[in-house]
Amino acid sequence: MTGTVLTEDLGDGVRKISLNRPERLNAIVPELLDDLVEALTEANRDETVGAIVLTGEGRAFCSGDDLKDFEDQVSDEAGTTAYVERIQDVTRAMVLGTTPVVGAIRGWAVGGGLEWVINCDFALAAEGTRFFFPEISWGLFVTGGVTELLPRLVGLQRARDMILFGDRFDAAQAHEWGMIREVVPDKDLLEKSTALAKRLAALPKGPLQDLRRILTRPGGASLEMAMALETEATVRGFLDPETAKRIKGFG
Repeated sequence: MTGTVLTEDLGDGVRKISLNRPERLNAIVPELLDDLVEALTEANRDETVGAIVLTGEGRAFCSGDDLKDFEDQVSDEAGTTAYVERIQDVTRAMVLGTTPVVGAIRGWAVGGGLEWVINCDFALAAEGTRFFFPEISWGLFVTGGVTELLPRLVGLQRARDMILFGDRFDAAQAHEWGMIREVVPDKDLLEKSTALAKRLAALPKGPLQDLRRILTRPGGASLEMAMALETEATVRGFLDPETAKRIKGFG
């Protein structure tokens, strides 16, 4: 790994995985994606790990795609598709992996960062946390299986509204809508998230894994189908010259 993701064993079968680009609010770049997939895959393979705590170093969980590197992320169609598929690999490792994930979320959870919150089995958020989807306003599209998972959490109408208009919302609203399990003081975030992860790690693995598999894969390949369609739409957005203009204007 390149250091954009840190791992630490917290005891009692819990492994903490931390996004580690605090100077960029843990914004997503290819190296972070590779490191995160590697860390999640290693945790899924390790029989001693019963639960994961996913968090971010510094004052944000993840501010989404790093717009500073947008031109580097957009190449030809094949290269862009590979980049978007790597984003989807994070969701595969979280949602379709064997190990439950507890999100410890603070600061900003934007775009891809919000998608990873939705990918968690449970998420706890610090009181000052803010969320939104900026993708559509830039001419891009959501990934992370959000088109399949978000309507299950908040209902179709609210999911449509959140994705299309990208309005910002806070931790209290996220809790009211069923997106997160609990809102906690910032100082208690890691302690409470770790305690919940330890409860999960103490459960018998067989029934826990069966429940995750059954709950997250109704209809068999529905999540993979949703992600395939998301990838197509996102690649089209990345390759549209108007997207670069919108992002440049945003920056």
